[in-house]
Amino acid sequence: MFGNLLSNASKYSLEEGEIAIEAEQFGDEVRIVVRDKDIGIAPNMLPHIFDLFVQSETSLERSEGGLGIGLPLAKTLVELQGGRVEAFSAGPQTGSEFVVRLPLALDAQVAAQGAGEAPVGVAAGKRVLVVDDSVDAATAMALLLEADGFDVRMAHDAAEALALSDVFAPQIVLLDIGLPGMDGYSLAGEMRARPATADALLIAVTGYGQAHDRQRSKEAGFDHHLVKPVAFAEIQRAVSGKFA
Repeated sequence: MFGNLLSNASKYSLEEGEIAIEAEQFGDEVRIVVRDKDIGIAPNMLPHIFDLFVQSETSLERSEGGLGIGLPLAKTLVELQGGRVEAFSAGPQTGSEFVVRLPLALDAQVAAQGAGEAPVGVAAGKRVLVVDDSVDAATAMALLLEADGFDVRMAHDAAEALALSDVFAPQIVLLDIGLPGMDGYSLAGEMRARPATADALLIAVTGYGQAHDRQRSKEAGFDHHLVKPVAFAEIQRAVSGKFA
């Protein structure tokens, strides 16, 4: 959790920038602040900073090919501990502040109540296959889903996905459309034709969001079509069958 917040602060800081960490207790919770003084966050980015695959235009991570997946992962881990995290910035070149609030573990009962926030009952070890040619994106998604209690496997192209599906028989497939070789539309059609995945919940997670893209997804056999950047809460609703 904090490794991702500190990594984010480092990537958004200049070479000799300063990062500060503060922690103090407020009643029955602890407040931890990770603050940097450099690049900052534009106002239009703040509401989306914890969405998957979001990058700031000024982020050093952008030029390095990063996907901005650390913050969504940190947010999910915070929430799984019964806490919350917020981001603050006055704008570009003013620095950023991430504030994490976590409940103190007063006794086993409190800890159990906090853990109850995670939708473990929905997951119950369900098998999920994440298909994305970006290793970073697939790994981040897998970590988030595993934290929710899913049994997750990854594939990075259609051939690998089909071979793994025949053995793993995933109940849920999160599938990127823009795959090398066979694209996600064709892969979804092939999965629908195979016994191991014929009845699987197929969810497109893609940058293609036009009306004709959604229509192609429907025709290919997808159950849902999510457009990047996507909040992990949307992923959770889709895999739990509560997506509308």
